[in-house]
Amino acid sequence: MDEVITAAPKPRRTKPRGRHPDKALSAASLRSAPPGRHADGNGLFLYVKPEGTRSWIQRLVIRGRRRELGLGAVALVSLAEARELALANRKLARSGGDPLAEKRRVQGVPTFAEAARRVVEQKRGGWRGTHHAHNWLRSLERYAFPRVGSRPVSEVSSADVLEILTPIWHEKPETARAVRQRIRSVLEWAVAMEMRLDNPCDRVLPVLGPQNDIVEHMRALPHQDVAAAVEAVRSSGSASRAVRLAFEFLVLTAGRSGEVRLATWDEMDVADRVWTISAARMKAKREHRVPLCGRAVEVLAAARSLGGGGLVFPMRSGRPIVSSTLPKMLRLHGIPAVAHGFRSSFRDWAAERTDHPREVIEAALAHVVPNKVEAAYARSDLFERRRLLMDDWGEYLGGPAQESTRR
Repeated sequence: MDEVITAAPKPRRTKPRGRHPDKALSAASLRSAPPGRHADGNGLFLYVKPEGTRSWIQRLVIRGRRRELGLGAVALVSLAEARELALANRKLARSGGDPLAEKRRVQGVPTFAEAARRVVEQKRGGWRGTHHAHNWLRSLERYAFPRVGSRPVSEVSSADVLEILTPIWHEKPETARAVRQRIRSVLEWAVAMEMRLDNPCDRVLPVLGPQNDIVEHMRALPHQDVAAAVEAVRSSGSASRAVRLAFEFLVLTAGRSGEVRLATWDEMDVADRVWTISAARMKAKREHRVPLCGRAVEVLAAARSLGGGGLVFPMRSGRPIVSSTLPKMLRLHGIPAVAHGFRSSFRDWAAERTDHPREVIEAALAHVVPNKVEAAYARSDLFERRRLLMDDWGEYLGGPAQESTRR
């Protein structure tokens, strides 16, 4: 008798034949459905565990990958709510979005204020001083936080940015530009962290319109008046000795306030009359050598008696001179200039009263060559030629007795 071979039964399909289900579940079936997964439509399933717990899950293809999303327990999410969520997720996935990432954003999004502080910490390592972080947060605390500080960073809109910037856009144009740039950085961080898809700061400029602010340069003295200003401070007893010496050293070296206030003795080579400022302390982030004229060396000799450990110009507390001290001292002496303005005075003197080449003058001010090709070939810092320039500047500031020798 021939052996009868029967075909093995075909495995049961996990996906039902025919049309996809559409709103197949009802309120009654939610309560009576046995353990397993029960399709409703749009990838939505009622998942009943053997122990009886019931929840919603959704199957979707997200950016080419099959994924499952949990939409919550049946006790918390109704059938109508589950269908609404499923439809929204499916539309988002079909448009190229990621409902999973959107869910993570909603669950873990910091407030705008929290995000701003994270951005400051992220940027802090690249800033040369602590004042940048202080100014960043202070401007946002004053202008942005009152409106959006407690709001999730993902929900800040272009309307919010406009409300923040409009009152100051024309009244305080420089401040408004800084605030906009800082808000933009915070929102750009949120975009990078996949907490939002766009940056509304990019859409507000056409609405805000152009700013007609007048550019005001830092106040500076005519170079003919600088010697008298130095003498007035030198002979005054209203400022501390460290501040008076620091101011004179700043003028003689055409240095920046921060470079002088934080100068240390290990940067000074008095024998060779050279002050070497490290790249970390320079605006251009490259080492800068400053030739010291005779009077600048005398100022350093006088500063030796100040003590203060490694600082050249310490306050009595041993700490550096704070940034607001020099401006206050100049106002107190009636000098209509800011500390940085003496670099402009030096620049005008060098251009008007000397025949030193422009590139030597610019190198003395530690200015970066704007042309990248030219900068790539300009390797020399023109130090010896700058020494002649700084010696002439020191002689020019020597006082009325040397007026006839000035260029």
